[in-house]
Amino acid sequence: MPVLEQQTSVRLPSGGRLLRKRAFDIVCAALGLLVLSPVLLLCALLVGLTSPGGVLFRQERMGRNGVSFTIYKFRSMRKDNAGLKISTSSDSRITPVGRVLRKTKLDELPQLWNVLKGDMSFVGPRPEVRAYTDLYTDEQRQVLLLRPGITGLASIRYRNENDLLSASTDPNRTYIEEVMPAKLTLDLEYIPRACVSYDVRLILETLVTVVR
Repeated sequence: MPVLEQQTSVRLPSGGRLLRKRAFDIVCAALGLLVLSPVLLLCALLVGLTSPGGVLFRQERMGRNGVSFTIYKFRSMRKDNAGLKISTSSDSRITPVGRVLRKTKLDELPQLWNVLKGDMSFVGPRPEVRAYTDLYTDEQRQVLLLRPGITGLASIRYRNENDLLSASTDPNRTYIEEVMPAKLTLDLEYIPRACVSYDVRLILETLVTVVR
């Protein structure tokens, strides 16, 4: 896959900050997989026993420097889930267990493996499918300079994104023309501020948001 090549206007974090961020990701992802292994097993059993199909959902997403990778989630939709690349809260493809997993963000837990592998970070821009990244402007493509994240400024601000899209007569168009540009603006704001202390703050804010 081609590597992102462009002049950057956004200020990138120093190499030292990025190294500390990566070290934090490795340690916390390893601990998370270990400590949360009972939760991971329970989620896998619930998904596998309540609907036909594999336990994990796999999809190609665009990562750092525009290099693709396979993202992992617990499957929250029925096996035959052809349709839009985005989903709304009223999407009929979502299973009852999947709806709970999405609401609590437990469907994202397998991405700890993506973080450990180096595909993702705990905090960063959410990774998109190529169909959407191909629509990015040159400025927006700068979000691909960092590893994508499980959570981030945009993820917190648009935590009810599915509900917002449900209210639209054309969810895909609303996402492309309104939601995606707004999220990318937030992601660009994050890049120069990326560091361990700020990541911890956003992770805690995410946990509080989920509990609420």
